[in-house]
Amino acid sequence: MNTRRILTTVALIAAGALVLTSCAAGDEPGTPTGDKEFAGETLVVTSFGGDWEAAFIEAVVEPFEEETGAKVELITLYSADALAQVTAQKASPQIDVVHFSGGQEFTAAQDGLIAPIAAADLSESGDLIDIATAGLERGEGPVIQLAPIGLVYNTESGAPVPTSWLDLFDEEYAGHVALTDFSNTYGVLSMLRVADALGGGIEDPSQAIDDLGELASSGDAIVVPTSPDLQTAFAQRDTWLAPYAMDYAGTLQDAGLPVEFIVPDEGVTASLITANVVEGRENPELATLFIDFELRPEAQAAFAENMRYSPVNLKAELSGDTADAVLTGDELDSIVVYAPGEIAADRPAWTDEWNALITR
Repeated sequence: MNTRRILTTVALIAAGALVLTSCAAGDEPGTPTGDKEFAGETLVVTSFGGDWEAAFIEAVVEPFEEETGAKVELITLYSADALAQVTAQKASPQIDVVHFSGGQEFTAAQDGLIAPIAAADLSESGDLIDIATAGLERGEGPVIQLAPIGLVYNTESGAPVPTSWLDLFDEEYAGHVALTDFSNTYGVLSMLRVADALGGGIEDPSQAIDDLGELASSGDAIVVPTSPDLQTAFAQRDTWLAPYAMDYAGTLQDAGLPVEFIVPDEGVTASLITANVVEGRENPELATLFIDFELRPEAQAAFAENMRYSPVNLKAELSGDTADAVLTGDELDSIVVYAPGEIAADRPAWTDEWNALITR
């Protein structure tokens, strides 16, 4: 990260020197260098760090810099912190492209922090699944990555292979279930799928919250806050079953754990990662072009291969193993996606209810 910033600074200094040289020779300032229209320009883009950032640099940043001549400065900001920062900087924004993974794009659009993107501004829009562009009409950026959330199952447990969200309450798994805390969006999304299976849905998830809370308070389930905690649960705490994301099931498999991602009969939900142009910056055209690069089939395939995200571009070509490991194409049609606004409005009350149950 620091190396990239240093390189960016050097590039800007060098670009400045080239402009001065051009001016001395009689050229107009701002004339593009060579045939790269955006040479000398810089975009500030948020990253989630770690393996995501490594894949992001390879799949998006480096091709973008090579083709456009622009430079990209990455800053690591997780979604809540990213929203806080663009909010604090509203009068003088310092970020060009911001990524969210917890529905924060809804709030950002409502507060005028991000600029609307039209489908016509995205060259890939005709090849994207519907979920990818559903938020554009609300002023949100497109979905660039999708992590289905279903059931992660220990294949060596000896327990039956789960088929339903309601199997979380089956006596066969009692004492061997891990639930995700509501401080983690995966916990809230999983609860809503249980609520759908119980019949209350997002309009009335109280029964689901009560039943899951009882599972935890009785000792039939443990509660974990983060992904590394879930890995510990499967590796060291004899966990057999957990609602969680498909991409992290792959991480557990890579760590040598005997797990499988299960799509329940009632279907999965998904965590959505969106890319958004920050309102008020100098070059929204370049920022939108960067997001278009994120939606390219090659970039989508790279994230599927490296991170096991489902591609949102139907033209992404995957290897056989990856195609078997992730949901693609028609398999994504049945994913239940909850309106970010509805979750944002009710999540504090759900969390209070949940906390009261698991701490009693």
